[in-house]
Amino acid sequence: MANGPAVQRFSEGGALDFRFPSAEAAMSESEGAVISELGALANAQTSAQAEGERAPNARDAVRALRPSQIREVANAGFGVPDVLPFWFGESDQVTPLFIRDAASRALADGATFYTHNLGIAPLREALAEYVSKLHGATRPAEIAVTSAGVNALMLATQLVAGAGDRVVAVTPLWPNLVEIPKILGATVETVALTYGPTGWTLDLDRLLAALTPGTRILMINSPNNPTGWVMTREQQQAVLDRCRQLGIWLVADEVYERLYYGDDAAVAPSFLDLASRDERVIAVNSFSKAWLMTGWRLGWIVAPERLMEDLGKLVEYNTSCAPSFVQMAGIAAVKDGEQFTQALVADLRTSRDYLVTALQRIPGIDVRAPAGSMYLFFRLPGANRSLELCKALVRESALGLAPGSAFGPEGEGFVRWCYACDTTRLDAGVARLRAFMEAHPAA
Repeated sequence: MANGPAVQRFSEGGALDFRFPSAEAAMSESEGAVISELGALANAQTSAQAEGERAPNARDAVRALRPSQIREVANAGFGVPDVLPFWFGESDQVTPLFIRDAASRALADGATFYTHNLGIAPLREALAEYVSKLHGATRPAEIAVTSAGVNALMLATQLVAGAGDRVVAVTPLWPNLVEIPKILGATVETVALTYGPTGWTLDLDRLLAALTPGTRILMINSPNNPTGWVMTREQQQAVLDRCRQLGIWLVADEVYERLYYGDDAAVAPSFLDLASRDERVIAVNSFSKAWLMTGWRLGWIVAPERLMEDLGKLVEYNTSCAPSFVQMAGIAAVKDGEQFTQALVADLRTSRDYLVTALQRIPGIDVRAPAGSMYLFFRLPGANRSLELCKALVRESALGLAPGSAFGPEGEGFVRWCYACDTTRLDAGVARLRAFMEAHPAA
């Protein structure tokens, strides 16, 4: 009965004729069913694809961006009573009064209108004088005011990078620097710092090898967030020479340059110390750290004058300009804030040393004092799943730290602690961390 069931038919003479359908006929029917099924499936897939194309989705490059894990931990802390938030990079102090007063006066005087795309002239002049004192002659024509340091990074990248370009970045790193080029369609290759007995260090030969012909941008953040690593003058010279040789743009995030604790200098080594202002070097800075102005959203760019006309177009199509009364506050910060900044750095150094000593007393913690920034980036048991660990610290101990994985895969195994606060607050945080680790000995 291999050919299937018999089919009853009548012969031409009217007699019953029992025959089996042929294999060919059976196969033909089977193929027809399969073809019909495949057609229906293809129609369904086409319909689903069309529906997906019509769905209100962001473009693929944006959907692929990694979300902020620091924000994820902070969100887990909402509603937790008495949480100690060491996760964000800001002080627990408010902006100095002389800066707030300058903004209040500007508002009272009616400074509520649009300004020049590149910033008001008095602020650009004040910044040029400030940068010149720290890094050599800089003209107002080489300064652009931006709506925060992160806006400056976006503008700098938009100026010189596009789809398909290759960008190199030294990591672990604040995620914005790695993700911004991807928004524009560029690819990012990372060169990781290494952690050892002396803290975080750079393999210079590895970085130079990564700077190949065709590389469009090198992004360097020094002093570094999250590690506190600071690039040496000799390393900067070698990297600058390589970039000059290959025509690579160098985007230097120097937001933490004043938060520097090495060799009694008032500022960390900068590419601006080595490069002339007409080279392919763009330095990005911010008012957030040196003058405690995180919520004001004010920054600046130092770049070749020939870029400024095009930079002004980008500012126009991004933010138009920074708020005028905020720029007036910036003038007060730059002109009258040096004494405050020096006192702030001295306080941060004290807090850094205090926290390092306290953490080194806890078994299982591996921590080194960094040369710059406002963070400790350290190892502790359980940090190989740092996001999970930091969420547990918030839930169980009301202690807010940033997971190392927020700064890329190279940061996994570590957590970041912002020490820009008084030692009493640090003591409370250390006590909570110690209690958590004692309750979770195998964390």
